[in-house]
Amino acid sequence: MKTLRNFSLELGRLLQSRLTWLVLLLTAISPVAGLTLYKSATAETMLSMYLANPAIAGGVVSGILFGLLTVYELDRFGRSRVDILMNAIASPMRSALIRMLALIVTSLLGLFLTMLVWLPFTFALAGSVLDMTNYCLAYLLFMGLSLPCSILAAAACYQFTQRADLSIVLFAAFAALSLTIWSDNWQLCWLNPCVWALSDDFTNFRIFRSALYMRLTWLAALSGVWILSWCCIRQHGKGILGSLLRSSRRVYRPVIAVLLIACSGAAYAAQPIVDHSNPDETAMTFLEIPYLEGVVCTGRSAEVYPDTATGTVAGRATYRFLNSSGQAQTAAFGVTPGYTVSSVKANGADVPFSVGEYQEFNEAMLEVEIPAAEEVELVVEYGGFPQESRNMSIMQGSAEISDEYICLENAALAPRLMNVMPDEGMYPATIEITLPKGMTVIPFCASEAELVTKHEDGTATWRYEDNGTGGILYAGDYICEEIEAGGITIEFYYGRKHRSVMESAGAVDAVRAVVDYCTEHYGPLSFGMGDTLKLIQSRVTGGGYAADGASLLDEVDFTAANLGDTGKGAGSGEVMIHELVHQWWGLANMFDSTNETDPWSAEGLTVYTTYRIVKELYGEDYAKQYYIDQWQKEVDGYYLNFYVRNPEYLERLPEEKRLEVLGSLTHVRQYCEMPLKILKAEQLVGGEEAMDRILHELFNRELDPYNPYLTYQNFLDACGLGEEDLNLD
Repeated sequence: MKTLRNFSLELGRLLQSRLTWLVLLLTAISPVAGLTLYKSATAETMLSMYLANPAIAGGVVSGILFGLLTVYELDRFGRSRVDILMNAIASPMRSALIRMLALIVTSLLGLFLTMLVWLPFTFALAGSVLDMTNYCLAYLLFMGLSLPCSILAAAACYQFTQRADLSIVLFAAFAALSLTIWSDNWQLCWLNPCVWALSDDFTNFRIFRSALYMRLTWLAALSGVWILSWCCIRQHGKGILGSLLRSSRRVYRPVIAVLLIACSGAAYAAQPIVDHSNPDETAMTFLEIPYLEGVVCTGRSAEVYPDTATGTVAGRATYRFLNSSGQAQTAAFGVTPGYTVSSVKANGADVPFSVGEYQEFNEAMLEVEIPAAEEVELVVEYGGFPQESRNMSIMQGSAEISDEYICLENAALAPRLMNVMPDEGMYPATIEITLPKGMTVIPFCASEAELVTKHEDGTATWRYEDNGTGGILYAGDYICEEIEAGGITIEFYYGRKHRSVMESAGAVDAVRAVVDYCTEHYGPLSFGMGDTLKLIQSRVTGGGYAADGASLLDEVDFTAANLGDTGKGAGSGEVMIHELVHQWWGLANMFDSTNETDPWSAEGLTVYTTYRIVKELYGEDYAKQYYIDQWQKEVDGYYLNFYVRNPEYLERLPEEKRLEVLGSLTHVRQYCEMPLKILKAEQLVGGEEAMDRILHELFNRELDPYNPYLTYQNFLDACGLGEEDLNLD
């Protein structure tokens, strides 16, 4: 009761302090830094810009503020030179505990006020894509848990040193590590969690789970360190070691501290979120495995059961082999890290298997001994939480499994065959997946999924056919628009939450216009299979890909912010056209992006093609006003830019500012200068029809599998021009 009474008194005293209320006020307005200065979430989804960035910035600013307030409050007795007197009246350890708890409660009050203040602003900025679940989780995990971490860290610094100046230096260094050296490691950035994007249209279950895991790991570690520092509080005139030994007489104190630190270390080492793949992306160990002689695969099937509540998967995969070698063989499969293989049977009998520790490209190798029998039916049971590649650890979220969105790629769907050839050129497969019945299943291939069974528990089973060693499957709350264009049927899938944005942008008309135009002028998409092409909007991933009659459209390309980018088009519908043209220039034709400052990229031809489509739709005057004139204006400004005329000063800028300026200049060159160069080339080769013939030949050229990129030199050679011929006056 005495402790509770003293806590109430300390909390009341703290809330009567003007400094405390100044900190609370600054905490409440701190998210504004995420709208202006500190934008760690780089994707341009509405929730990234208007929820993640403010919450993360608020956590950084308020965390530092409460850390400084903690040192100030703990040093209060020392500044007043009454510490000896107060320690004689009350236990310094009890006082430190009470002050720390009062500070944490005050910080939670600051969090509550911040969430209350920013709620209407966030809803106004983000619009209909925001819901209370995302709002609360973002502020609790990205901002809220940074406050106790900061208080514990600052308090530990003071209790170890008993000096305010040194404590501030140590705390500042610790915070700086998170913001600089550790910022690219999702487990170490304790103050500013690695969140590159939040999805508007689908759930963010995986991002929040990762942030929570990181936060709890650090809370355990810092709590343990704080307890050790608490035991070092000076007592009875003793120094740091004497006080530690005296406090440790109650053995449970150091034991709890050590256990917390040990648990934190174990959680850090055993984290289930990211794999341990070889960081060398040029490694090809798994690709170099020789195929088995005398063994072929005649078919496979899989039954997959995602658990959308936990984000885990359980599955049963069957493989049928013909073994003409007359001897036992070892088949190799790729398994997603995080999965456990629980059982492997061949023709109904258990067979030896092992999963290697080495991982590459987000796969581990499962090796299974198949018997010498001529016909072998191999059944593998597996399951677990699919881990993401360590090379993409700061861009987590693609392996989402939730009740609104699922993405299962290759080995995450079922173990992928590595060293067994198909019997007749393909691996015929039947995939069944059981999901909440409100979800639409979209195989990333030419075949369609059919609903086969509805279950009493509210789930439904879907089935589809495939012909690969792995496979990619998307599922979610999708709307499908069927569009006839370019002589084929386009199945356009996008998230239900995105409906209003797509309708306002005229997405259906844009798809029809782009496919008709580009098919007529350049040719049909090479990754189309037959009479149908799927266009699938994915959760924000940072890019897209295409194959086997399907193409992925990244959510970020169709956000309200991106569709309002006048650099890509005069209106949202025209930006939609721009992004769809990338199916031809960017996916079907790849561009080497190793040099981001190079003006030759997919953007040049995409902007030019967008201009041509808009010219056909709205007339020459409109296209000239909103495209050619705008390009020329931006290019004229570019060559008047101080840093373009004086490049030596660019190198003198701080790195962050230098990259910002460089990015802006590169944008002008790629989106404005290059289209003007292509337009000049059009005039030099004889007009639009001649340029269309050249681009048609480039689009349909025979690709070099080792260097499939469409280069600037390819373009110049096709036009019969030199680089100097396209210099702008």
